[in-house]
Amino acid sequence: MSLKELVAPSIETLAAHYQTNKLLLIHPSSRYRTLLIAALIEDPPCPLYYFSLGIGDVSLAQFLASLSRDLADQSPAFGRHINQARAQEQDIERLAAALAQDLDELNSTDYLLILDEYDRADDVAEIQTFVEHLLHYLPAQCHLLINSRTLPRLPWVALVAKHQAVVLRDARLLTSGFYSEHLAENPNVEVYALGPGYVLINGQLVTTWEGHLPRLLFFLALDRPFITRAEICQAFWPELPIEQAVNVFHVTKRRLHKALGLDVLVHEGGRYRVNPALNLQYDVLEFVGSLVEARTKSGSEAAEYWQYAIERYRGDYLQGHDIPWVVARRADFREGYLEALTQLARIRESEGRDDIALGLFLRAVGEVPNREDLHREVIRLYGKLGRRSEAAEHYRRLEEDFRARYGIEPSPETRALYLEVVGA
Repeated sequence: MSLKELVAPSIETLAAHYQTNKLLLIHPSSRYRTLLIAALIEDPPCPLYYFSLGIGDVSLAQFLASLSRDLADQSPAFGRHINQARAQEQDIERLAAALAQDLDELNSTDYLLILDEYDRADDVAEIQTFVEHLLHYLPAQCHLLINSRTLPRLPWVALVAKHQAVVLRDARLLTSGFYSEHLAENPNVEVYALGPGYVLINGQLVTTWEGHLPRLLFFLALDRPFITRAEICQAFWPELPIEQAVNVFHVTKRRLHKALGLDVLVHEGGRYRVNPALNLQYDVLEFVGSLVEARTKSGSEAAEYWQYAIERYRGDYLQGHDIPWVVARRADFREGYLEALTQLARIRESEGRDDIALGLFLRAVGEVPNREDLHREVIRLYGKLGRRSEAAEHYRRLEEDFRARYGIEPSPETRALYLEVVGA
């Protein structure tokens, strides 16, 4: 069988999903991982730019220098913004913004940027942080494709939840098992993070945490395939000298293991991960898996998965905690929840079930009261159902809320719809 025949299904899957995602990961366990990259270079489905990390890319400065040089070889005008930012010794976030400017000018149509041999960055925390920042600034037409022998230390589950990433194992779009080869059956460790956050061991609620930090350490470790001690210390104790932070981390880790009665975190190659031997059931993975399934289907089949995702979302991620990484992840998962509510609402309306669609949009505006597009859907559906007085009351409350919160009026588009619905 030829190379083209071997990887054709993988290329079809990738081609179907790259335009709707900022980031694509070829899972390290993929059989045809390297062959897929070769086939893409030989016959790309869209404009393609390629960069492979070398053995000398052991710092962010070296990485950016090599990347800029290689992309300039492929597009001679590339690099003006990032080279200027490097010369001025800008911080990581500004460097990411500068590179994003160059990527915006690289091509005006959808294109793939392949980062190959990405595992060379495993031990370079600055590169991992840089790529996270880059995703925030990445232009819409640029889609990063990462090929690595190991799982990059990025929050894949959260990125998939907010429809920014997909994880591909050959021709299959992963809906679960993002961080491992297999999911164990008959789990005896149940983890629930959507809501206040709690853990069950063999059906029994864990209550012996000795403070909130051991529990939050467990949830942080679940956020990524691997995490370093330095990243843990930065997440929880950024104000402490590193020696003190490390001491507090070890105390917290011991309390975590004591609370669950087993070694939850294992140390491998200078990094920590959740023990892969655990029989683990995690509501976030079930929620995100449902989102992925729904996005690949339509009609009533999609509705089933959107509904399942909504049911799994029992509340904001780790309610009651305001640590920066928790707040960021909360926003990520809320985006996925809003997607499920609005997509299911549109399906229900297409089925003639306008009252159910209205209820779903009302739940959505309850989550994000500043989203005028969702308020317009509520007003429109009130009008469609003949409930004009409720449409008027909803607009009145929206008007008062916008004035009080933001000192602004609803947009002309929203007001025009309101006047049309109430017949003014």
